[in-house]
Amino acid sequence: MNQRTTTKLAATGAAALAILPATAFAQEVSETQFVLNSFLFLFGGVLVMFMAAGFCMLEAGLVRSKNVADICLKNVALYSLAGVAYYFIGYELMYGVGEGGWIGRLAVWSPSELASDETISLESGYASTSDWFFQMVFVATAASIVSGAVAERVKLTPFLLFVLVLTGIIYPIQGAWSWGGGFLKTLGFSDFAGSTIVHAAGGWAALTGVLILGARTGRYDEEGGIHPMPASNVPLATLGVFILWLGWFGFNGASQLALGSAADVVAVSQIFANTNMAAAGGVLGAFVYCKARFGRVDLSLVLNGALGGLVTITAEPLTPSIGQAILFGSMGGLLVSVATPLLDKFKIDDVVGAIPVHLFAGTFGTLLVPLTNAEASFVTQMIGILCVAAFVVPLSALTWMGLKLTLGIRLPAEEEITGSDLAEIGLVAYPEFQNLTTPTAEPVAPATSSAAALPAE
Repeated sequence: MNQRTTTKLAATGAAALAILPATAFAQEVSETQFVLNSFLFLFGGVLVMFMAAGFCMLEAGLVRSKNVADICLKNVALYSLAGVAYYFIGYELMYGVGEGGWIGRLAVWSPSELASDETISLESGYASTSDWFFQMVFVATAASIVSGAVAERVKLTPFLLFVLVLTGIIYPIQGAWSWGGGFLKTLGFSDFAGSTIVHAAGGWAALTGVLILGARTGRYDEEGGIHPMPASNVPLATLGVFILWLGWFGFNGASQLALGSAADVVAVSQIFANTNMAAAGGVLGAFVYCKARFGRVDLSLVLNGALGGLVTITAEPLTPSIGQAILFGSMGGLLVSVATPLLDKFKIDDVVGAIPVHLFAGTFGTLLVPLTNAEASFVTQMIGILCVAAFVVPLSALTWMGLKLTLGIRLPAEEEITGSDLAEIGLVAYPEFQNLTTPTAEPVAPATSSAAALPAE
């Protein structure tokens, strides 16, 4: 049994025994718990898988129209590669680690149950394949964070090779330190559903890619000016955020990892409510900031404010009250709103605002955990954050640099101007609105997910 599930499923069994009489129906009760726990993994996994569609729509809406088909291809390919890499390498690297260890084993994952219903063991408390599926969709989320940040100038093949390294090696090893029962777990580091393990890790990988790639052509001028690059489809980006919002109920709710008792149902219900209201708080935080700072409300900032609230609450969605969840979410939305234009000041070109949303809000949410969870401490939370950063950043940088020196990672300038759709796949998303014969000499422009169109501060 992987370490992420052990404590929760033990609690499930204890709670069930406390509320149900010990009778001859004990086997049926145990099987019921097995079914409900497995169902939670499967249902939650399906919702998290749907987040892949949310990321795709968000990114497709925020890039320029000449890059939409390419970003769609990257998203469907990265999800598929993440699953393959996690099956062959990642899962056992993450969950094959010994208690207090650093790295798991090199092995292909295989289910633990036998095929026949009569011989299935209920001891684990859940179907092992349901757990594998749930863990796999999480690693795909980490990869999706990177694609939007480096959009519009990264080559397709090197990007997908980076995804293989991220999902097969980088993400599983740092995940083993806590969710796999490794040394961070023994120190007391707490990250309920992955504000650091998934979101900040993906954010660090994205930041290294953005820095090594450089900004899009025409995004910044030599005088320090920032040229807005308007999004291609704002309604599509909005749909993407709503899909992500929905998928987050599986992301956080199913991370309770058990549904076999009344206590677990109450916990999942609280997580759902806190997740929803943290997103609402993120929207309001971004809304109020924009109105106060700019005199008008920027939709892309508000959309990322919702995501910032969701990422913030992900580290601990169970122990806060609903009021605290709203407060934490609003703080996350505010942080994202402030950080996005700040990146532009340093000429860090993040197309969809993935770095403020996932890295900044993820780190912030991890630090908030001790405010409502007495078992966590600020010291251990900071140790966990720094350990993940110290591992993900150099490994990601080495991978990006290796690809840069061998295959090259950036589109040539003329192909970037023409658009990655034609340059990479020979297909455009909106042919009716694009001139397919005369490339535009001037980069027309996507808004960074947040304040690309806002005046520089």
